[in-house]
Formats: sequence, structure tokens, C-alpha cells
Amino acid sequence: MRTLLQRVSQASVSVQGQEVGRIGPGLVVMLAVSTQDTEEDLRYIVDKVLGLRLFPGEGSHFHRSALDVGAELLLISQFTLYADTRKGRRPDFTQAAPPEEAEAMYHRVVQAFQESGLRVAQGRFREHMLVEIHNDGPVTILLDSADRHRSRRG
Repeated sequence: MRTLLQRVSQASVSVQGQEVGRIGPGLVVMLAVSTQDTEEDLRYIVDKVLGLRLFPGEGSHFHRSALDVGAELLLISQFTLYADTRKGRRPDFTQAAPPEEAEAMYHRVVQAFQESGLRVAQGRFREHMLVEIHNDGPVTILLDSADRHRSRRG
């Protein structure tokens, strides 16, 4: 599972000209599900997003977590985070989960974030969306649940 996090002062998402989600200060969480993802990947990503220190406090730009500051979350399904561009000119998305599997996992992720008590807005799965982001910092972080199995040392 991959997420692209952006710390924002505000963000919104629209589908066919209708706003379907809006947040104030918080995080936009663009989420992609792979063919290999399990509930363990879900838990890792949710815990990491909620606990990662991406907000300022006490003299540091990265001192407080989303939970610490009561951040709002905007979740956007984003299968293109699994684009493989190593060969040719057209991205290959075979690592991304099929839409039915990805949608079920996406909704479980949304539920897990809602259980945190933070306000959660979301886009619409399998829809063309326009996302407006006011990136704060800018702060943009890529998370991949597969990284938890990799050593931090070369």
C-alpha cells in the first residue's frame, strides 16, 4: 500500500463540478492499493499516517502528529502511485490491485481513519476527481507499506 501525504492548510475534491469533500488544516492522503496488500499493510499505513510527526510545534517544523493537532484528513484513491515507468513511455499499472479489491480495501482504510476520531473527508472511488490542495510548507511524504520489511542500512 502506498500513500502520498501532503500537509495542507486546506483542500477539497470535486466530481463532475460538485464538491464532495473539503478539509481545513490537515493531510491529504492519496492512497494506492497493490495486489499484495493485506490487513497488516492497512494497519501499518494508518498507524504511520496518524503518528508521523509532520506538524510544527515547540520550535520544530516536525514535532506533532495528526493526532496531536486534531488534523483533518482528505482521502483520495490514487492507483497511479503504482505506476511502473521503467520501460517504455506508457506507465504500467499491473502492481495496482484490481478495482473491486482496491475499492474494498480503500473503504476499510477510510473506516480505520474514521475510528481515530479525526474528521475524515474523501473523494469518490473510480471517478475522475479535481483535487485542490494548498500544500503547507510544502510538506509531501511518500509512504510504502513494503518499506517496513526493508533494512534502513545499505
